[in-house]
Amino acid sequence: MLLAHALVTAPSATPTRWILFLHGILGSGPNWRTFAKQVVAARPDWGAVLVDLRLHGESQTGFAPPHTLEAAARDVAELFPIVEAAGQGSVRAVLGHSFGGKVAIELARQQLELGRPLEHVFVVDSTPSARPDHRGSESTQHIVDLLTELPTEFADRGTFTAWMEERGVSRPTAMWLAMNVRPLPNTTRFVFRVDIAGIRALLADYFRQDLWPVLERTRTLETHMPENAPASMQTHLIAGGRSNLVDEADRERTRRSPNATLDVIPEADHWVHVDAPDALRALVLGYLV
Repeated sequence: MLLAHALVTAPSATPTRWILFLHGILGSGPNWRTFAKQVVAARPDWGAVLVDLRLHGESQTGFAPPHTLEAAARDVAELFPIVEAAGQGSVRAVLGHSFGGKVAIELARQQLELGRPLEHVFVVDSTPSARPDHRGSESTQHIVDLLTELPTEFADRGTFTAWMEERGVSRPTAMWLAMNVRPLPNTTRFVFRVDIAGIRALLADYFRQDLWPVLERTRTLETHMPENAPASMQTHLIAGGRSNLVDEADRERTRRSPNATLDVIPEADHWVHVDAPDALRALVLGYLV
């Protein structure tokens, strides 16, 4: 099953390179539309692909378990020939936020093994580390747990939002989640259309996986690259200064990792593209030369 996706380009531009945008858990590709438009406007030789990962957005059905990072990344890789057939150039970069950041690293690992390294992998407020304690994502895990208690139907989106707020979820977050509340066909009732069991499986694998070898063994993997392979893959870890998801141990390990960079945006919390879009955009554009 092909993931739902949208292509974003600058007006009248014909991109020669493409960057994928991967959202966080319970998000969707359009979460990054404004940011992507600004990036391609500044770099019209780049096009952007807004992806709905499996069980998210418009990619709700047709994706068989197991629901893992590996499966999610393979879904994304299946978009490569579709995107490249739509215009000139090839997929050369990926940007992932939170859960999507770890999918981006897994995608990079798969491409390295195939001898087709990406040029840039942007990991936004996410870490390659395993986190069995859910460090930095406690509120996300709480919301996913809470969704298992949802009523089967709602009178409207407002009723859903109120239900979430009554259980301690902030109004902005509840309204954001309500984007997944859709009307049942031929009825006046609404349902939360997300496969919560599948989301829990994806999130569990996200916490379980340790993907540091992708950063720390990049040079070893690249010794097997064909002579005409693209330039060495660069991984860019970008952390929110007010977020505790990427701790000091993660940051120091990134500094020691070959072909990896670390940038911290002091004014940003976990939602870096919302809290500090200008600072994040400047970093991304600085690397996409």
